[in-house]
Amino acid sequence: MNMKFPFFILFFFLTLNSFGQKPNVILIYADDLGYGDLSCYGAKAIKTPNIDKLAKLGMKFTKGYSTSATCTPSRYSLLTGRYAFRRNDTGIAAGNASALIKGGQQSVASVFGKAGYQSAVVGKWHLGLGGPEGPNWNGKISNGPLDIGFNYAFLIPATGDRVPCVYVENDRVVNLDPNDPIQVNYVNKIGQWPTGKENPDLLKMKHSHGHDNTILNGVGRIGYMTGGTAALWKDEDIAQRITDKAKQFITKNSKNPFFLFFSTHEIHVPRVPHSKFLGKSGMGNRGDAILQFDDSVGQLMQVLDSLQISSNTMVILTSDNGPVVDDGYHDGSKENIGKHKPTGGLRGGKYSAFEAGTRVPFIVRHTSIKAGEVSNALVSQVDFLATMAAMTNQSYEIASASDSQNQLKTWLGVDSKGRSHIIEQSGTLGIIQGNWKYIKPNKGPAYNFQVEIEYGNDEEDQLYDLNRDPFETYNLAKSVPIKLAELKNLLQNELLKK
Repeated sequence: MNMKFPFFILFFFLTLNSFGQKPNVILIYADDLGYGDLSCYGAKAIKTPNIDKLAKLGMKFTKGYSTSATCTPSRYSLLTGRYAFRRNDTGIAAGNASALIKGGQQSVASVFGKAGYQSAVVGKWHLGLGGPEGPNWNGKISNGPLDIGFNYAFLIPATGDRVPCVYVENDRVVNLDPNDPIQVNYVNKIGQWPTGKENPDLLKMKHSHGHDNTILNGVGRIGYMTGGTAALWKDEDIAQRITDKAKQFITKNSKNPFFLFFSTHEIHVPRVPHSKFLGKSGMGNRGDAILQFDDSVGQLMQVLDSLQISSNTMVILTSDNGPVVDDGYHDGSKENIGKHKPTGGLRGGKYSAFEAGTRVPFIVRHTSIKAGEVSNALVSQVDFLATMAAMTNQSYEIASASDSQNQLKTWLGVDSKGRSHIIEQSGTLGIIQGNWKYIKPNKGPAYNFQVEIEYGNDEEDQLYDLNRDPFETYNLAKSVPIKLAELKNLLQNELLKK
């Protein structure tokens, strides 16, 4: 047994119980942030000092994974402790999708609630809202965060590039005028508002592919919308608006244990950073959005310091999936990327079965963790529920969170191995065990020419040794048949589980 174990665990639980307090937890969830997008992960062309400081005070994982190469399934898995591929309706949710997590279903927030925590989600949701017909934008919205254990919610309902472009606070649209009801349609145009396809002259940011439906704030979106004029957000203000809401929640609950799921819009499209960041990175709007994200992180850390609760707050920072540069808008990111490598040199990106699709930044900071540690342990976001249950000494429904494992020792730096294996979801499935990775055959396209990313699909088995070949260059499926069979069987056994 690692001799550090008794010291770290003792220190951690002394921290838990000091002055009768339980540790606060803040999960900072970036959107489309790549493994190579932060200076603490090797980026040279851009600096992220606030996130770097977080890493210096905590543990930086080199093998941290989201469960999916796209956002909706990753978020579902993180909150429920169950791989999204186990159900057949967890692709990228439409802006008017019904709730994927129904009211009363167990979630990370309900586990924290059992431990006496106040919980909030602030920022992007993208897990659907409402009943089978979708959300009622003009009244009380059912099956939202409040129905699965959160005490407060301030949401971007889906994504910034999808209508309706309004905030939802708790269970109602913010600033909605009842005399100007919201109408949303994802099939046919409704109302007379201009669209990117019909009125490209009204766009302040041109679309490169898709995003040619209703124009709001000079930006074409996915889907059609009319009404709710007083409730519309301004893209340039989103980052600060949700950061302020997060800071208000922290301040209000500084005397009580809290869990904050700070789900940022950065660096998802449309990237419309505030003027104080615009042009500052020299890398187009994507680089500017990274700077804006780092600033939001810094603001949250400053609030913790000012309230003198930093030492009793665990902060986790990670991303829902890997990076994409051109995801539908001409925002200068592709032309000005220079030598910056969002993937850190890994193969693929968002949407991909290759490493850059799901290997993401993963940082955990708490005073019980030795500062500046770097871990090569295998960690997955699906373990958040079980790990937080262990940390707060709570039981949970194992059947509904069957994929989640207690990885508290790993997160504290005690266990250097982490998970025995993880599963990754994209257009196909992949599994990693130790240094070996297997990708299941798939007949889908090999390349997405719109976003210029390899999907990782192949009609043949793929097997890679990530230690010797981290960039997945050499397919060893035919030359190492024993290992291939082992991982195929392991994945097949996982698929047989309910």
